[in-house]
Amino acid sequence: MTLFQAIILAIVQGITEPFPVSSLGHAVLLPGILHWNVDEHSDMFLPFLTMLHVGTLVALAGVFWRDWMAILRGMLGLHGRYNQLESIRIFGLLVIATIPAVIFGGLFEHRLRGIFGAPLAVAGFLVLNGLLLLVTEWLRRQRGQADHRPISSLSPKDALVIGFWQCLALFPGLSRSGATMNGGLLRGLDHGTAARFSLLMAQPVVLAATVKEGWQMRHMTISHDVMFQCVVGAFAAGITALICSLLMLRFFRNHDEWALKPFGIYCIIAGLLAGVLIVL
Repeated sequence: MTLFQAIILAIVQGITEPFPVSSLGHAVLLPGILHWNVDEHSDMFLPFLTMLHVGTLVALAGVFWRDWMAILRGMLGLHGRYNQLESIRIFGLLVIATIPAVIFGGLFEHRLRGIFGAPLAVAGFLVLNGLLLLVTEWLRRQRGQADHRPISSLSPKDALVIGFWQCLALFPGLSRSGATMNGGLLRGLDHGTAARFSLLMAQPVVLAATVKEGWQMRHMTISHDVMFQCVVGAFAAGITALICSLLMLRFFRNHDEWALKPFGIYCIIAGLLAGVLIVL
């Protein structure tokens, strides 16, 4: 992998991680479409992937540090009893929503990605991702626009359902953020709150992936060239993830009636086009 390819992959990771368009799907399809000689299953790709996750995690923490500080200070009782109970509730909801992905990811992640990780299969799942986004938007319109609900209004069952939606991201081409936003919308959240809960949920998952990958590479010897690519990639992914997370939150907050529709259309077109290019 060249430095140019590393930067492009990192930027694509940073852009697609917060938006509901599947970062993993794009990471698989892009080298295949451009005919890059990049082996994403190689041990030497693991340090790069780990650093991309580090960059993304730092970016998300930068966007949501006030939220995490409010939850932590609230749980410690620094803002009164009511805020303490609400903070504990929100933290508990995030824990519940994370459990399905941790369990199913640990059991089936490598098996599912090994079976469905071929570019043509990923293109098909990207089309399916777009259809899910459009269907969710249609179902929401049929039910009527949701009232603004805070995250703390979710029940443990709501959080668990959203957590099971997150497990769809085990199939490369199905977006983690898209799946969790679908789940949030179908549980009565508006787009802005669903997007915020989705990105808060992302951080424990990305942290777990980073720790797991770091443990796997504990005995690896990494060359200076690979390390340089990793650092540059982490910086590029972090900057783009930071910008795109802020843009996404604003976009979903200001376009509550149809926010998922353009992403659904994009995924369908991109998946079909990628499939044609792969076949040809």
